Amino acid sequence: MKKIEIFDPAMCCSTGVCGPSIDPELMRIATVINSLKEKGVIIQRHGLSTDPQEFISNQVINDILQKDGADALPVTLVDGLVSKTKGYPTNEELSKWLEIEIDGDPKKKSEGCCCGSEGCC
Repeated sequence: MKKIEIFDPAMCCSTGVCGPSIDPELMRIATVINSLKEKGVIIQRHGLSTDPQEFISNQVINDILQKDGADALPVTLVDGLVSKTKGYPTNEELSKWLEIEIDGDPKKKSEGCCCGSEGCC
């Protein structure tokens, strides 16, 4: 199975899901990561403010930060290769990279409904 690493920008806590106003994108990615971990997927998040050594010791991330600065974050690596910068992976991207179905995948919702071909109730 593939290994996914997400390198987060500096945040107030390890997930960014804290404080009075929670970013829905951070909530989505935290939920998806927890779901994937429960399925046995190897996925790690490294926070710039909580785990700076990972940013220094990972040469790929170090090079990106030297070239583009922290504006390139978040960065997602799949098996050590850059798959996305400047944004969190979508459920569809994760599904494609991992070759598994992600819970809450928008494609699943569009595959019909309980009312058959007549449309939804």
